[in-house]
Amino acid sequence: MNASVSDIWVYLAETPLLGLTLTLVCYQAAFAIHSRFGMHPAANPVLLAVAMLVAVLLATDTPYPVYFEGAQFVHFLLGPATVALAIPLYAQFGRLRRMAGPLTVALVCGSLAAALSAVAIGASLGASHELLMSLAPKSVTTPIAMGVAEQLGGLPSLTAVLVIATGILGAIGARYVYRLFHIEDHAIRGFAIGLASHGIGTARAFQVSEQAGAFAALAMGLNGLFTAVSLPWLLPWLTSLFTP
Repeated sequence: MNASVSDIWVYLAETPLLGLTLTLVCYQAAFAIHSRFGMHPAANPVLLAVAMLVAVLLATDTPYPVYFEGAQFVHFLLGPATVALAIPLYAQFGRLRRMAGPLTVALVCGSLAAALSAVAIGASLGASHELLMSLAPKSVTTPIAMGVAEQLGGLPSLTAVLVIATGILGAIGARYVYRLFHIEDHAIRGFAIGLASHGIGTARAFQVSEQAGAFAALAMGLNGLFTAVSLPWLLPWLTSLFTP
């Protein structure tokens, strides 16, 4: 940057709302691109917004803590937004109750498969114990995944990156998996993507239908709870099977 632009940026960087403004502007631009391409999953707005933010921070040499001073307001809203998902869940309560048995089986199998596959693949490629612990909770929503990774001896910051990557990949690729296996039921679609791709997948499910979004929100919440309870005592045994 030239001197005048650099001086202006240094001044703006001192304001705590800079990170919030950047986040909102980048996401709005990303969502406009997403809409321009007919909501195609490949033009995922989260992926595009992250790329834009990274480019801006690198171009301006802005440290992440400086950016997060303002962006933490968005981070704070994750909690209320998650609680608000109870509203569409309540609207689908009748069907949720009728499908309680199959959903419980899907939850346990899907949650264990996500952790087990990550640990197995990482171990087969020679990943360290720290990396394996960071990989295991990749399919859980970010706050829970980071807490689980820290408890297991992993790297919470690395886990956060893996969680976002998993969510974006699921949001992009889910439709093709559904077509491959001829899955048409929105409840099943939603539960599957919420289980595998947490919040980003849930946001994508709500774009399809309220029913898909409700079941995705249920899967995201239950998977977070089940993983937080099961992995700390189950994972040491699992890793012993794959590591010498």
